[in-house]
Amino acid sequence: MSDIKEITKRIVELRDERDWKQFHTPKDMALSLVLEAAEVLEHFQWKTREDVEEYIKTHKAEIGDELADVLCWVLLMCNDLDIDIYKASLEKMEKTEKKYPIDKAKGRADKYNKL
Repeated sequence: MSDIKEITKRIVELRDERDWKQFHTPKDMALSLVLEAAEVLEHFQWKTREDVEEYIKTHKAEIGDELADVLCWVLLMCNDLDIDIYKASLEKMEKTEKKYPIDKAKGRADKYNKL
C-alpha cells in the first residue's frame, strides 16, 4: 500500500470513529483546508527573511503540525471526492512543464502568459 493510501486510510478511520463525516461537506472541507493553510502563514507573518530562518530552527514541529493539518484536509477531500491525488499531481506537473518550459521559465517568477 502506498504511503498516501496508508495515511488517507488512517485519517478516514480517525474521522469515522468520531462520526465527523457528517460535518465534512466539500465546502466545509475546502474552508478547513484554507483555514489550516492560513495557520501555516501565521508562522511567517511579519518576519524578515533572517527572522524566518531563525524561527524555523526552533519551531519546526509546530510548522510541521500545521502542514500535516493541510495534508489531512487535502487527503480527506480526495478520498470523499474520489480523486486520485497521485495521478492528479502527475498530470498537473505535466501541464506545468508545458506552461513553463525550462528555456523560458528558468530562474524567472513570471506567470506563464508573461514569459
